[in-house]
Amino acid sequence: MDVIVSRGCGLDVHQATVVACLLTGEPGALPRKQVKTFSAMTGALLEMREWLKTADCTTVAMEATGVFWKPVLHALGEPATLEVVLVNARHVKNVPGRKTDVKDSEWLAHLLECGLLRGSFIPPKQVAAIRELTRYRKKTIQARTRELQRLSKVLEDAGIKIDSMASSIATRSARDMIEALIAGQRDPRVLAGLARGRMRTKIPDLTMACSGRFADHHVLLARMHLDHSDHLTGMIDGLDERIEQVLARSPRSCSCCARSRGSGSGPPRS
Repeated sequence: MDVIVSRGCGLDVHQATVVACLLTGEPGALPRKQVKTFSAMTGALLEMREWLKTADCTTVAMEATGVFWKPVLHALGEPATLEVVLVNARHVKNVPGRKTDVKDSEWLAHLLECGLLRGSFIPPKQVAAIRELTRYRKKTIQARTRELQRLSKVLEDAGIKIDSMASSIATRSARDMIEALIAGQRDPRVLAGLARGRMRTKIPDLTMACSGRFADHHVLLARMHLDHSDHLTGMIDGLDERIEQVLARSPRSCSCCARSRGSGSGPPRS
């Protein structure tokens, strides 16, 4: 095959080490191969960058596996003196046989040399930051949903059917009733009277739904689930504030990330 990249390097990246295979040479001649192993620590990655620059390497290829490639990318791409090709691991599957770190780096280097690698999109730093924030925001919302589901199971175990009457256990009416239960109130009519808004039309049914056996261990579990849910809500609000700040600094380049925030935290309903 024709040589497309005459001075390229393949990197086999792991958590603790990076194996680099550098191929250099003129078109039509056998390439010169140099293989070195570096630590994945930042200082060693900077040494690797200097080694590649000294060898006049123009392009580096590595697989996008886990998060181990990110420190390597930051070390090689700042300042942007080397072109980094980040490839999907499924697209560069090696030939069958005994796999080693050196062979994997050589395979990447040869594919790069022949122009057979298609790089993945590497977002700018600000877009990457927003992606991390929005992804964690989504996970936090999911964690809060699971915590409310656990609270619902506690109520169900106690024979309290508030979640059957309310659109969500996170509504203000349901919250007031659960707080009253935790505080020691057991009269179903008093609990049902805490309903707000449209929920007040369901007071007769709520009276029956609030009749159960809310014991001391239910009190403890419900309190812990509510507190944890509130803590997660505070984290979501903090993430929302930070995302808005980053978006405000670069509205054009990062507007696409606003759509990745997923479902909003939203205020509780009555």
